[in-house]
Amino acid sequence: MLKVHRLAHSGGSAAVLRWLGSRLGGWAGVVGTGPVPDPRGAADPRTPELALRGAAELTHRGLRSAVLDDGASTALLFALGEGRVLAAVLRPPHDPAVPALLADAAVPLALVLRAEEAERREQRAELAESRAREAVLHLLMNGRLSTAHQIAEALSPSLPEPMRMYVVACRPGERAAVARLCGELTGGSAWVVRCPVYEGHLIVLVPAAGPDGYAGLGTAVAAAVPGCAVGASGELPLREAPAAYTQAFHALAVARSRPGRHARFGPGPEPELAAHAAGAGWAAAVLAPLHTYRPRRPQDPGAQELRATARAWLDFGPHATRLLKVHRNTLATRLRLIESLTGADLSRLADQAALSLALRLTPDGPLAAPAGSGAPPADIVAGLDAVLCHPDVAAWARAHLAPLTGPDAPPGAYGTVRAWLRHDARLAPTAAALGISVPGTRKRLARMEAVLQRSLLRSPNARHDLWLAHQAAELADAAPRH
Repeated sequence: MLKVHRLAHSGGSAAVLRWLGSRLGGWAGVVGTGPVPDPRGAADPRTPELALRGAAELTHRGLRSAVLDDGASTALLFALGEGRVLAAVLRPPHDPAVPALLADAAVPLALVLRAEEAERREQRAELAESRAREAVLHLLMNGRLSTAHQIAEALSPSLPEPMRMYVVACRPGERAAVARLCGELTGGSAWVVRCPVYEGHLIVLVPAAGPDGYAGLGTAVAAAVPGCAVGASGELPLREAPAAYTQAFHALAVARSRPGRHARFGPGPEPELAAHAAGAGWAAAVLAPLHTYRPRRPQDPGAQELRATARAWLDFGPHATRLLKVHRNTLATRLRLIESLTGADLSRLADQAALSLALRLTPDGPLAAPAGSGAPPADIVAGLDAVLCHPDVAAWARAHLAPLTGPDAPPGAYGTVRAWLRHDARLAPTAAALGISVPGTRKRLARMEAVLQRSLLRSPNARHDLWLAHQAAELADAAPRH
């Protein structure tokens, strides 16, 4: 029976059954008789009725083998254990050597079936852990730190505080090996989750208090995995996981164009830090209708879900369905509701940037509704100019845009980005305005990524921050000089 062992090793139970069927000149298969039928047996409509009846009778009587004949066909049955029976249905007369062949095949077949079941259980366990880790990531991105810690403790290791976040881009089939490598390089302290949006990305959280904050992790991973690229955030508290992810993703865009294939997020304040003093009141007023919204039906999304939906869509666009685990029609319905509550037109880049800044300026969730919040929502950009005119924001804008006119900027860099922003970050209208092709526009923007150290072509990208900086710079230039 060396042939059966080889088939079981190389092709599994399906290969063994195909070979038996060809040798016997009839039907051969596995019939499940336990509480959960084997997917290759009773659940298969092609299984002969005689095999089903014989397998049930064999199990009921507690026999190891049996023969059932209905005059037209003969069923040869051998118990495999765990509620499974090897059955062969043949037309008489059959070869006298067939029972011995089936009896010899039953032993390796039973073993390979057990191995396949163990593999399926392991895969289900890995899938369950992967989804639990993804749930922890979702909780972190929405500020639910307490619940995230509780789930993460059951998975190990603990979530690092403070932390540094890495985004690793590799081939999808390499993610398991890269995850193990990150664990080895950090002594098991890396908290790794597969990105729910990008198939080839891993998100890695490491303790910032480790040896040099594990600053060499990106270098080591990029060197060990050919074609891999790694972006790292700055050192941040765990509550700022959304900002850390954005930083690491921008760094990843820079890493793709560097020889070493790794980069850390460049220095510079984020707009929410610069605008906090001037923009807190504006943001509270803009988001009050969203934060105080109460759904009419229990199954409808509440304020927290709508806020998470807005953040996910602003960061990932249509790919937000993968992060939120909702249908695209559900996402579209939620976005229309968000527009009606906030007064934003989410087809316009200006309104997207305003809503993005407002969400970042109120990271702690629902706020008390200000007086008069029952009025219809106003233009979301209406009060934004007052925030962008603040000296701190103007200084941030100048620093943010400076690389576009610096010595390392390619010719026409600022004009390209300005045209891109004026056309709502859409490539085709931008290309038409610049008088070049869409691929040419994409190449120009790709060069800007290295100059700005920010992602422009893949979400989450810097289009919102660039629009805010450009608007703040124009307001500062238009202000009267004293």
